[in-house]
Amino acid sequence: MKVCLVGSSGGHLTHLYMLKPFWENKDRFWVTFDKEDARSLLIDEKVYPCYYPTNRSIKGLIKNTILAWKILRREKPDLIISSGAAVAVPFFYIGKLLGSKLIYIEVFDRIDKPTMTGKLVYPIVDKFVVEWEELKQVYPKAVNLGSIF
Repeated sequence: MKVCLVGSSGGHLTHLYMLKPFWENKDRFWVTFDKEDARSLLIDEKVYPCYYPTNRSIKGLIKNTILAWKILRREKPDLIISSGAAVAVPFFYIGKLLGSKLIYIEVFDRIDKPTMTGKLVYPIVDKFVVEWEELKQVYPKAVNLGSIF
């Protein structure tokens, strides 16, 4: 199984990194911002840098959509996992078109309100994971697996 882990640097990347028991023995690659925290955390990993800033940026969305098309056609991941933020959107939509399975994890600090990214990808994901039971009122099809932290 080949896995794509896509997310902004900072807390979103940390969230994905905490899933290491799941991804450490799988063929994988990362898509994240080319920032110091990402470079140091993913030093021995295969990483594709994406464009930022992304939040509410049409220019960033267009650039990352083109990037998603190129990377996902080359890598052909079976599974794409993200915890946000906006960079996940083009990777999820292009990934869906290309046949990848999609798992989105709503970030830990959202207890009862959705994120913009969560709202955008919810209709197309194969599994939507929340860490708080209250979020199941917002995302009825979600699965609550508890805290990753």
